[in-house]
Amino acid sequence: MSFTGWFILFLIIQVIHFLGTWKLYLKADKKVWEAAIPVYNGIVLMDILKRPKWWIIFLFIPIVNLIMFPVIWVETCRAFGFKTTKDSLLAIVTLGLYIFVINYSDKSYYDKERSLKSPTKAGEWVSSIAFAVIAATIVHNYVIRPYVIPSSSLEKTLLIGDYLFVSKFHYGSRVPMTTVALPMVHDTIPVLKTKSYLFSDDFEKRKTAFLNKLQLPYMRLPSLKKIKRNDIVVFNQPADTLLDMNNFHPDRNYYKPIDKKTNLVKRCVGIPGDSLQIKDGYIYINGKRSVLPENAKPQWYHVVDTEGQRFSDAALRRYNVRKSEMGSIDGKYALNLTDAEAAAIAKNPIVKSVTKRLQPAGVYTGNVFPHHPKYPWSTDNFGPIYIPKKGATVALNAASIPFYKRIIQEYEKNDLTYLNDDIYINGKKVDSYTFKQDYFWMMGDNRQNSLDARAWGYAPMDHVIGTPVMIWFSYDNVTRKIRWDRMFTTVSNGKSKSYFWIGILCAALVLFLVFKPKRKKKA
Repeated sequence: MSFTGWFILFLIIQVIHFLGTWKLYLKADKKVWEAAIPVYNGIVLMDILKRPKWWIIFLFIPIVNLIMFPVIWVETCRAFGFKTTKDSLLAIVTLGLYIFVINYSDKSYYDKERSLKSPTKAGEWVSSIAFAVIAATIVHNYVIRPYVIPSSSLEKTLLIGDYLFVSKFHYGSRVPMTTVALPMVHDTIPVLKTKSYLFSDDFEKRKTAFLNKLQLPYMRLPSLKKIKRNDIVVFNQPADTLLDMNNFHPDRNYYKPIDKKTNLVKRCVGIPGDSLQIKDGYIYINGKRSVLPENAKPQWYHVVDTEGQRFSDAALRRYNVRKSEMGSIDGKYALNLTDAEAAAIAKNPIVKSVTKRLQPAGVYTGNVFPHHPKYPWSTDNFGPIYIPKKGATVALNAASIPFYKRIIQEYEKNDLTYLNDDIYINGKKVDSYTFKQDYFWMMGDNRQNSLDARAWGYAPMDHVIGTPVMIWFSYDNVTRKIRWDRMFTTVSNGKSKSYFWIGILCAALVLFLVFKPKRKKKA
């Protein structure tokens, strides 16, 4: 829904609020007109309910307002004499419309001496939990969010089983687009394995379904910094392949909200306006080989010939090779190594040769962006391509349309039809296109074991979530051991720093405050 649509819905809600509460305002010694003025009526209502006026802010924060509205409905019922559990349930089940009954009832009265404390212990618990969830949801959506590394695409920089704190505010916190969803849950309800949000993914109805119209337009709070080349970024996968990550198809579209698409973490190797090319596995930006930061560990598969001799476990540990990553090709070792590791392992007396396995360009497989026979590239020899920048204009023709068709159709919501050089956008014939937002090129350091931009193309700015700042926990699923040396270490382009003992003390303090025993009152 557009901002205009949301504004109209807001005015409709204000009319409903006025018709359902104006008598209650009078009974609370307020003026009728105070129930009619948008926003101000909410501030007055907080005064009537004897609650902080800043509570009104919670009613405008997506997801948080889903919790806050029921709280206000119940508070209103209690403030005007309807205090039973039945009244509270009716207020919630009817989405607040039960207040109409109270407004026009002769039994309603304003209880000036009403205690703000819940009459039951259960009510106290519900109130405490509700505000704990509100606070956690605000932190989760706008400040810091926990995230777990599920794949090896950034192996040797971030490991499978690393639990991260991801900063939302570095690149500007993105306002949740899905307005009807469970708080602090991504796209699936744990255990139940069902959608955690309301949205119609029906192909034919996706543009007209009412639930889909409840989506907020893309908005982002002011940022502390822009995404720089080689930053590690957490984002929603543009071509969401959540159902089958290993069998990507470029034209497969799951009509999920942007903020409910699969979360990924990759390195941003190309920023808006860059020309990017990959030659023999190395990235070139604007014609120059990219200089990676200290923490980047790009790696490729190497064939290591030892003529049948075996590496000792100590040697494998020395070369930073895990047995779970080892393979075999024609009786030779297949190891995933950085250039430095490959050079070191080549010096071992039992090693006869070390050969990097690279895919040449020239054979079209359909697996590599832009998925067109005219561009038979491979993951190791790719491009060059242009990374779109907001406001930049490109020529559209048969040669360029494979690169930009998904941007025009899916990410920037235009109707696109084309045949050779005849291209129509929203019914008008065009020969150029101006981009509405910035795009990025996201790749894994584990170059030959990463489903990334080389498969699905550009990542739009509206898909960006944030950047990881710290590993707060790490668990090796293979050895089933905690990686103590990685806990509370920073994630940055420089050398990682450990704050282990500070993290442990903070965690202990939080546990103490949550579970500290209550002192018994003296008789």
